[in-house]
Amino acid sequence: MSALRVAAVQHDIAWEDRDTTLAALAPQVSAAASAGAGLVVLTEMFATGFSMATHRTAEPLAGATVDWMREQAASHGVHLAGSLALRGPGGRLPTNTLLVVGPDGGVQRYDKRYPFSYAGEHERFASGDEPVVAEVAGVRLGLSVCYDLRFAPGYWQQAAAVDAYLVVANWPATRREHWRCLLRARAIENQAYVVGVNRVGEGGGLAYAGDSAVIDPLGQTLVGAAEAPTLLLADLDPAVVTEVRARLPFLADRRGDGQSPEGSSTASSS
Repeated sequence: MSALRVAAVQHDIAWEDRDTTLAALAPQVSAAASAGAGLVVLTEMFATGFSMATHRTAEPLAGATVDWMREQAASHGVHLAGSLALRGPGGRLPTNTLLVVGPDGGVQRYDKRYPFSYAGEHERFASGDEPVVAEVAGVRLGLSVCYDLRFAPGYWQQAAAVDAYLVVANWPATRREHWRCLLRARAIENQAYVVGVNRVGEGGGLAYAGDSAVIDPLGQTLVGAAEAPTLLLADLDPAVVTEVRARLPFLADRRGDGQSPEGSSTASSS
């Protein structure tokens, strides 16, 4: 099985201005594809910023942002990932949903399981029920969104079925050291790659420092960024995960929450 080149797009977001943001992101997706990326990862709520004004920002799955994702994925022959506010059925609260859109238009989705109650996200967004493992070019991807990163058992639960974790975020600069530390911890604990993609700039009264990174299964930072818009490229190789876990079989000694992959589901498609 060959490695998958991933592009982590660390970008700014025009606050609650989808069209302006998508126009700025299109050339970055093109650049990532030109650099050989098969998977291009944007941030949490990549088109609007982390806004609680869901009456303005939430869209249907057949809305403009997902249409844009499908067009970009098809045009460049890549899988494109990022989260957005998706309207719930029957008047239910929307979800903060990470989508992985393929060049054939297929959609794999994960609804954020841990709404950020400190900021009132739980009052505006419904939480997801299940962990999700998506697959891109034979690489198994555990999907997670921002605050999920603080809850290790969710990652442990998936570990045996995962080669890499995607973590998309709007993680504020005031807690940037938490972000850096937790990305490495999740890689080390689970002997898997971690692709952490965070925004930069300002939005909703908060500053964001980026610090996007790709971490390998031994906890080494393969590529990382600071506070400027940046395109990071790295290769995710399942053979490396297999070799590390065989050489250092720590997962076999795990007990309690997350000791097996049972409960993980494959990503739903639409």
